[in-house]
Amino acid sequence: MALHGAGGLPAGSLSVLQTVADQYDSAVLVPVSRSSTWDGIRTGYGVDVEVINRSLHRAFRAVAVDPGRVGIAGFSDGASYALGLGLANGDLFGHIIAFSPGFIPPAGRVGQPRILISHGVTDPVLPIGRTSRRIVPALEQDAYDVTYLEFNGGHTIPPDIALRAAAWLGWKGLSTG
Repeated sequence: MALHGAGGLPAGSLSVLQTVADQYDSAVLVPVSRSSTWDGIRTGYGVDVEVINRSLHRAFRAVAVDPGRVGIAGFSDGASYALGLGLANGDLFGHIIAFSPGFIPPAGRVGQPRILISHGVTDPVLPIGRTSRRIVPALEQDAYDVTYLEFNGGHTIPPDIALRAAAWLGWKGLSTG
């Protein structure tokens, strides 16, 4: 599952992920938040979680899903939301990918999902020093397996970072270059 950033739509900021998934015959569920951003970012988990649950149920009925390969990813606010939902549902989401997260919305934690976080060192929207460089050590202190990728760039998902994330997931045939 891939979650868009604030004010975004799946076709925009996460299109690079769909391109990679298409190359390797993998499915990506891309729900849309009910408001300008995900509910857990502003007011707490609610209607967006309900929509995501319904979407997951439909996807699991329509596509053969390997339960050991279910993950959640997001960009910007979607990355923050992915961290919050992924940590709260680590028994479902064994992998969390957060591209340029701002924070982790509060929620209980279940399981020990693997986590990949990437962030541009010149990000003007969510500066790395106030975000990922704080989030990663906190997760590591809580004994999570975290892979952290900093890159030269801003608030984006560079194609090479998307490919490295796919390789980290174990999609066959991918090279991390």
